[in-house]
Amino acid sequence: MPDPSRNTQTFDSNHPGAEFDLDYPDAEFLAAALGRSMSGEGRTHLPRAAITSWAADLLDLLFPQLVGQSAPPDAALAGALQDSGARLRRLLDRLRPADLEIRQGGRFALPDRATLVRAFFDSLPEIRRQLMLDARAIERGDPAAASVEEVVIAYPGFLAVAVYRLAHQLHLSRVPLIPRVLTEWSHERTGIDIHPGATLGHPVVIDHGTGIVIGETTLIGNNVKLYQGVTLGALSVTKNLASVKRHPTIEDDVVIYANATILGGETVIGAGSVIGGNTWITSSVPAGSLVYQRSEVHVRTGLADFESPDFVI
Repeated sequence: MPDPSRNTQTFDSNHPGAEFDLDYPDAEFLAAALGRSMSGEGRTHLPRAAITSWAADLLDLLFPQLVGQSAPPDAALAGALQDSGARLRRLLDRLRPADLEIRQGGRFALPDRATLVRAFFDSLPEIRRQLMLDARAIERGDPAAASVEEVVIAYPGFLAVAVYRLAHQLHLSRVPLIPRVLTEWSHERTGIDIHPGATLGHPVVIDHGTGIVIGETTLIGNNVKLYQGVTLGALSVTKNLASVKRHPTIEDDVVIYANATILGGETVIGAGSVIGGNTWITSSVPAGSLVYQRSEVHVRTGLADFESPDFVI
């Protein structure tokens, strides 16, 4: 432990560039320890910023309105996509052997990098088609949305689903690490947490979105709408359930309102159901159900004789 008596601190308040000078006796040991932890076997060769920059640039190519541009000519688009593919190939080449360990144990080899990159870019037209269905469904269902373009440019729910769809395609090819970095980057930006292993149909509409959690083995059908604070989670989070379906299934045409929590791998929300806000569900719901929590609101008049609580939020 540092010896407080040997901690020296100097500060000149008259100097605009004044600094603290901290002299700890074991600073040398700490530096050596940090150096070891960041080198050799434990060091990642895959910078997070390179992954997120690649994804952001790819979204700009798929949706040029994100950067205020019209669609580029075919030749320019082809060249930009070729460059994006080369960047993805370089990211794949930087994966460590330890990154290729799968959760169930053992190791696997990624397919030939060129084959994997080609398959990913071959999937982009279908991914974009699905995303346009998502964007149009958001625009149709939100009175505040002025246009599909506004949804693509500004809506966090669309961004979260767009990044998820790219990450999910890589996940299907068993690419490690990169899909999770992408969805966590989106999580930071939008407050929406979608695991790349989840399966989402289309369209999926996320309205507002903040606080939504969609777990790894969740299955979501087509034409599903989720409001803020919805959790599609597991009943248990023990490590031995890693390869088990532990998150719910949401069938087609379901609406789930704010702060509803649905848990469990065997829980199925039947098609066409409406799940009310603040509900807690751990068992299946038949198709066409309305699930809601009945609450009572009391209104009192004549506040002259009533001492109001003083809440500070």
